[in-house]
Amino acid sequence: MSGLGVTTENLSVRFGGVPALDGLDLRLAPDKIHGLLGRNGSGKSTLAATLSGFRRADAGRVLLDGGDLGEPREPYEDAVVTSRICLIRESGDLVASEPVRHVLDLASSLRPYWSADLAGELLDRFEIPVRKKVQKLSRGKKSALGVVLGLASRAPLTIFDESYLGMDVPSRNLFYDALLADYSEVPRTIVLSTHLVSEVSALLEEVVILDNGKLVTQSPVDALRGRGASIVGPVAAVDELTSGLTVLAEQRLGGTKSTTVFGDLDDPLQAKARSAGLEIGPVGLQELFVHLTGSTAAKESDR
Repeated sequence: MSGLGVTTENLSVRFGGVPALDGLDLRLAPDKIHGLLGRNGSGKSTLAATLSGFRRADAGRVLLDGGDLGEPREPYEDAVVTSRICLIRESGDLVASEPVRHVLDLASSLRPYWSADLAGELLDRFEIPVRKKVQKLSRGKKSALGVVLGLASRAPLTIFDESYLGMDVPSRNLFYDALLADYSEVPRTIVLSTHLVSEVSALLEEVVILDNGKLVTQSPVDALRGRGASIVGPVAAVDELTSGLTVLAEQRLGGTKSTTVFGDLDDPLQAKARSAGLEIGPVGLQELFVHLTGSTAAKESDR
């Protein structure tokens, strides 16, 4: 088994004439863990549902390729393709009146790569009672059950759409550890849709950042981190160095200024900073995410 590649071409989805996704062009490489990042209302859930074949695009298209699919195919109303996709949403999409064991039986019948051994192991680790009805589970246990279904599906395209928000921190850490361990054993394409950026940043290989249905940036994580920098020093020297750069944030204390910029600081620019006595520091993924989704100038420059 190998993961599916995902391509969107001019993908648009509207609700009542209001665009939830607006001309989105993406390429998600197979067999990687992708972060789908954005604030609430950015279009993350709509994109996840459209990639999974739950929603028809109003314009453009989604194509999945690789694995055992052969030629690129659209997921909507294609049972073969959708059987290779597992979307786990925060709502759970679980049959509340059924016992957990029946939900597992249904999942195993729909997923050709289902691992009963992994499901059993994770049920034990999350302490989920299989005889209890789903509606009797706590919110945290329901979220954990969703995680079990997603990981045990071993679907070539597995999408977790904020599915672990109901879990406490120890349970989320257990999920992250289980995801990495099983991904190492059985690589596939995984998409984590979240705004808990600091928690998942160590898991991610690629990130897609959305805002208002548009693409802000798509980049390997390390490359994105390398494009952000904080520059600290005397106000005049900082202003001179950052002139012409995309400024994400500024802070000033007396005669000292700290400016966060987005863009490539080439060797001559770094040498100029050092000669001016300025400090250049890294910017974390969480901070870049906050700035990029809150700065119109940054978004417009990177589209």
